[in-house]
Amino acid sequence: MTAKQIIEMALAYKGISNSELARRLEWSPQLLNKRMNTGKFSVDEWERIGAALGAKVHIAFEFEDGKVL
Repeated sequence: MTAKQIIEMALAYKGISNSELARRLEWSPQLLNKRMNTGKFSVDEWERIGAALGAKVHIAFEFEDGKVL
């Protein structure tokens, strides 16, 4: 699943448009669309997107022995 697909599903779930998300992030709609198309977001940006959607973001590595980082 791509970053764009994840964000689009979250927007649909919350009933929020791309334009509204861009406004909440204080980004232009064009910048949001460009970033979604490239899929390049920093961890900080993922957290900002999550906050704008009222959601928690979990980014981790889970190893075979159960260790999560």
